[in-house]
Amino acid sequence: MERARIRKTALSLAVAGAFAGGASQAHASAFALIEQSASGLANSYAGAAAAADDASIIFYNPAGMSLLPGGMQVSAGLALINLSVKFSDSGSTAPAGIGSLGGNGGDAGDLSAVPNVYFAMDVAPNWKVGVGVGVPFGLKTEYDPTWVGRFQAIKSNISTLNINPSVSYKLDDKMSFGFGLNYQQIDAELSRAVVIGPGAESVATVKGKDTSWGFNAGAMFQATPDTRLGVSYRSSIKYNVSGTVNVAAVPALNGDANLDVKMPDTFSIALNHRLDSKWTLLGDATRTGWAKIKDLTIVTSNGQPPSVTPENFKNTWRVGVGATYRYSDDWSIKTGLAYDQTPVNDTDRTPRLPDNNRIWLSVGGQYKLSKDGTLDFGYAHLFIKDASINQNAGSAAANGQLVGTYKGTVDVLGAQFAYRF
Repeated sequence: MERARIRKTALSLAVAGAFAGGASQAHASAFALIEQSASGLANSYAGAAAAADDASIIFYNPAGMSLLPGGMQVSAGLALINLSVKFSDSGSTAPAGIGSLGGNGGDAGDLSAVPNVYFAMDVAPNWKVGVGVGVPFGLKTEYDPTWVGRFQAIKSNISTLNINPSVSYKLDDKMSFGFGLNYQQIDAELSRAVVIGPGAESVATVKGKDTSWGFNAGAMFQATPDTRLGVSYRSSIKYNVSGTVNVAAVPALNGDANLDVKMPDTFSIALNHRLDSKWTLLGDATRTGWAKIKDLTIVTSNGQPPSVTPENFKNTWRVGVGATYRYSDDWSIKTGLAYDQTPVNDTDRTPRLPDNNRIWLSVGGQYKLSKDGTLDFGYAHLFIKDASINQNAGSAAANGQLVGTYKGTVDVLGAQFAYRF
């Protein structure tokens, strides 16, 4: 009975942490990655669904391909996300029978690279097709293995790969429409400590993967010669994640687990307004449907009933404003400001997702290398509100009580090369 209970705990909490709260304060709210191009980074991605500066518009609004110059377009970029996550203890307790409380875990953040590449081309009058490859969700955090919260989280490494073939149609000079399919893969590796007997502990590692399909669609409206409106939607994607759990010191506790989870959908409305020959103003509001994640139901292979972990995510809004100044024919200067809500509430916050609201401040520019080639670059700093935590992952006796405060900061540096031919 004791082994069955421990095995169930390892499976339930390790898998739950992996696929619901397995993310960090690294980028957009929760574990979404908005960094799908560098051309929008310097504007804090304000007005991204109405920009149409290069082929990366495929991700933000496929209708924008219709506004690209004729011929073929290619862009490739890389964002470097430097995350710092530090915990300060204020009264945590260890699980029953565990004497060593442990330290604060060090800096759980890390440097992560987020690549992207896009291609678009004409196929008929008013028709374009394209494809984008990017990483729309992800994380990489790791605490010291002996820290106070090790029974709830040690390592979190989740990555996705999204392939996005798209098509756009230009109805007339005022309206364009676009549609894309999304083939997405998720891979995860998570670890945490588990109690395996009086005064004894081991590390449980869960690995899982799945692939699934979604879609994105959008429209562009040229309201006036100087004002463009973009509307874009990305569907939610449902995964059935199949995983395995390995408990290092007790192979008999190894097993399988399955979890159904939906990634959120997003809806964005964006504005691009040319104020004069030098200045362009940008703005947008984006709603993300995180409320689809109310809880996690994990089905295991050990004959135990399904385990349910509350998450109670809420829907969020992200609003941004930005400006681009055309300094010369070759140089443009960009800046932006954005406010991004978290879906995590104070009660259900976990050490895998010590997320909170954040403010973006960014700057950068674009340089025209030639009449057909451009280089974009940008830097953003994210100011993250301190996040309190008081969490036992369902059982203080089994997992300890983690009590304290998280401080987090993020720096994002990106560059992108675009070329038309």
